[in-house]
Amino acid sequence: MRYMFASDIHGSAHWCGRMLSAYEKSGAERLILLGDILYHGPRNDLPEAYAPKEVIAQLAPFRDRILCVRGNCEAEVDQMVLDFPCMADYGLLYLNDICFYATHGHIYNELEEGRNLPPMNDGDVLIHGHTHVPVAERMKLCGKDIFVLNPGSVSLPKEGSAHSFGLLDGDTFTIYDMDFGTVKSISLKRA
Repeated sequence: MRYMFASDIHGSAHWCGRMLSAYEKSGAERLILLGDILYHGPRNDLPEAYAPKEVIAQLAPFRDRILCVRGNCEAEVDQMVLDFPCMADYGLLYLNDICFYATHGHIYNELEEGRNLPPMNDGDVLIHGHTHVPVAERMKLCGKDIFVLNPGSVSLPKEGSAHSFGLLDGDTFTIYDMDFGTVKSISLKRA
């Protein structure tokens, strides 16, 4: 089965529309949002076509196919206007026989080994957004051999990266730009 991962929409109606169009073309069963959906936050510039109310309306028809975790820009008021749960700090997902620890990345991440890494086993996947930079790597952290994935940012990419999302197809995770150009790809097969 296919699953789409996206993060850091930050209220951009233009880029949310592009992402949803890619979702429909991808054939993915579910859309997994890794936080920072409606607001840009004080550290980011306004994204193109900043219109949080439009983003709410764009996402509403997909509510039954969206799984979501809270980003550092989400607040309780967001849950009042979104038709799907968005306030969990993380979600454990078993997709295609692979364990995914899905989170935004501002609390749980691989950046400070041992300090913010969630409990994981060999072969598990930590997937998060927050940095706005695509990542698809296998890493040895805290004595565990895990995969670290980040689909990048839908609306505010950093470090010269493209506006992007990720697709899990079987045991392959591929990060694409909005025109389905491959940015990075990795096999999540256990050794």
